[in-house]
Amino acid sequence: MEKYLDETLSVQERAEALTDAMTTEEQAAQLRYDAPSVERLGIPAYNWWNEALHGLARSGTATMFPQAIGLAAMFSPELTQKAGEITAEETRAKYNVYAKLGDRDIYKGLTLWAPNINIFRDPRWGRGHETYGEDPFLTAENGKAYVKGLQGDKAVLKTAACAKHFAVHSGPESLRHQFNAEVSEKDLEETYLPAFRELVTNAKVEGVMGAYNRVNGEPSCASPYLMSKLREWGFDGYFVSDCWAICDFHANHHVTNTPIESAALALTTGCDVNCGCTYINVMAALENGLITKEHIRNACVHLMRTRIRLGMFDKKTEYDDIPYTAVSCKEHKAVSLECAEKSMVLLRNNGILPLDENKLGTIAVIGPNSLSRAPLEGNYCGTADKYVTFLEGIQNRFKGRVIYAEGCHLYKDRCSGLAAAGDRYAEAEAAAEVSDAVILSVGLDASIEGEEGDTGNEFSSGDKNDIRLPESQRILIDKIMKTGKPVIIVCAAGSAVNIECEPDALLHTWYPGSEGGTALAEILFGDVSPSGKLPVTFYERTELLPEFTDYSMKNRTYRYAENNVLFPFGFGLTYSETVCTGVQYANGRAVVSVENKGQRVVEDVIQLYIKDYSENAIPNVSLCGFRRIKIGAGEKLDVEIPVPENAFTAVDENGVRKRFGDRFTLFAGNHQPDPISERLCGSGCVSTEINL
Repeated sequence: MEKYLDETLSVQERAEALTDAMTTEEQAAQLRYDAPSVERLGIPAYNWWNEALHGLARSGTATMFPQAIGLAAMFSPELTQKAGEITAEETRAKYNVYAKLGDRDIYKGLTLWAPNINIFRDPRWGRGHETYGEDPFLTAENGKAYVKGLQGDKAVLKTAACAKHFAVHSGPESLRHQFNAEVSEKDLEETYLPAFRELVTNAKVEGVMGAYNRVNGEPSCASPYLMSKLREWGFDGYFVSDCWAICDFHANHHVTNTPIESAALALTTGCDVNCGCTYINVMAALENGLITKEHIRNACVHLMRTRIRLGMFDKKTEYDDIPYTAVSCKEHKAVSLECAEKSMVLLRNNGILPLDENKLGTIAVIGPNSLSRAPLEGNYCGTADKYVTFLEGIQNRFKGRVIYAEGCHLYKDRCSGLAAAGDRYAEAEAAAEVSDAVILSVGLDASIEGEEGDTGNEFSSGDKNDIRLPESQRILIDKIMKTGKPVIIVCAAGSAVNIECEPDALLHTWYPGSEGGTALAEILFGDVSPSGKLPVTFYERTELLPEFTDYSMKNRTYRYAENNVLFPFGFGLTYSETVCTGVQYANGRAVVSVENKGQRVVEDVIQLYIKDYSENAIPNVSLCGFRRIKIGAGEKLDVEIPVPENAFTAVDENGVRKRFGDRFTLFAGNHQPDPISERLCGSGCVSTEINL
């Protein structure tokens, strides 16, 4: 028996034995994302590229969960982990079938390039909805949960997760191939690196993907600084470039002159596998003396180690018998629905919600996102076997008459190319006039809010130029609001949007997955109370934001905001009145007394924020704990929430993290301890002083 097949040996021993059985040329070929077979050794071809941001993506049918930003809005790592577990289950089910049929194509492997744990520092970034929001702590908690869900807790990995994009990457999309993100040591340690550290050290994430841009002059996929951080954290997985990022070294960053030099720079710095085609030059780099055989061998060992951890060379794994029928089964879709229900955020409500269907004969459902599947999906998604759009969810739930009108195009000035501008406004106004209430479904989708190249009319390279809605929708909202009918605005978007009006109710749905329409209807009619919280700050005006290209955290996110806040991070209403009446802290744990003063059972999120008074502390408060609870009408609970030790640390200008002060205030509430949240919620936070 070949040594690498001996399951009694360590993973490292097996990986080295397998690598050493190859020629140098064969090893070099394995560093491509589309690695060829080595038939004489029984090594099948393997494509490293697979996606699973919120369910298995781009591989046909799969359960579709809310986009990552929606998962973050749940403030429930437990449910995020469950989504990861289901994603891994379906990935294995498909892999088992594909492997038996000899299909080794892209999007069919076990190495999943998720989660995206970049910090959503600017609401204009088109890919922000792929992330878990703007806060490092919330991002890390959800990232760790998703990784643990994907990888499992057995000796053999169920799938291999990958933390991306390491590490200072959040737009602009139009500049990403040549952009140099200039960032201080303080901001690196305080904001951009913590989630990656947590996923490596705590969740043992198997993969890390580099970014397109440079960081302080070093290309992210060949950065000595960033690679030193991975070594410091004890990372022993594989490192992959973002797709065609190594080509940028010579083509756009101009840190090298040729593809051969780019391949050499990436490989010698620590990039194991190239998503792209630059590593076809690895042997040429060897022949030119730019790399050694040991560089090739080391990278190959890392890759074989991951494949062995996935059980690819074992006689049998416990995952081999997962049946194809697991894919998109009713149990999995039920979890997707639960995630959608808990992710939607109620931002305004004058009492109109939940709707009393006994008082409504006719409802108008108006807007470009009403009947579209796109605002359910987000990007990096699979294909659901059934979609429930917002219109369909309302039609399925409401017993009265539902009148539908498209209202306008998502961003163009007309729906029909032969018509005059504003060709659907009259129909929308007519529908509103004959209805008892209007549900106005507006927002964005991933065609205009996404990755570079996903361009729309007034959007550039996937980024937003404006935090307002497209003009076509602003006009529609104005016309419908002027009818005087009760208006509930449902906004589907993966980022902060200012709708610039005050409807009777405003519900932000993110991109809620294939069950989004059902979840929306349940919330509108009161079957489920909304319980999502904002994982990002919603701002008032675009022109008050810092320059998009400025990676300093000054006046960005709730931890540093000085002004311009419309709806704060952590805010979200329910159909009851949950208040915190006291908080105590001892031995790393807070106990929060909570009371439901309302008339119905709800879920809510109890949040802990800490204020550090030392000179190196961030200017505002910082999230340091949270827990989703279920609480009955009139019920009182004591909720225990752990507070991590590093909540009492700060970061100096040299990037050194430690405890500088001994005086802190710990706040507890179902929102932030800020005046805007208190005004919107009608209640304050409780607090306790901590002296260490």
